[in-house]
Amino acid sequence: MSYTLIHNPNCSTSRKGLDLLTEAGITPDVRKYMNASDRLSVEELKDIAKKMGGVSPRAFLRAKDAPAAGIDAASSDEAIFEAMAENPKLIQRPIGIKGRKAVLGRPPEDLLKLV
Repeated sequence: MSYTLIHNPNCSTSRKGLDLLTEAGITPDVRKYMNASDRLSVEELKDIAKKMGGVSPRAFLRAKDAPAAGIDAASSDEAIFEAMAENPKLIQRPIGIKGRKAVLGRPPEDLLKLV
């Protein structure tokens, strides 16, 4: 079963997560979601939330960037998913996905929970 890493090479935490996986002998399929060609759709983001145990998108929302995107406490999950798809900077990273499970790599060591 393949391991996919939702990755931003400009993020030190994301780079550390990729390094940890590589050191553990895992060569993940890397999805550089900040690139226009690799952006995540609303449906893919909903699938990630489901694989994280049915969490709200707030569980992997970069809270510090949310206000500038118009996201506040009253924003619906649907509005947050749409904002994340439109502006990938709002997505917390890295995210590891393997089979029916996904985990936020905060701290990066959490990515090893799927190994």
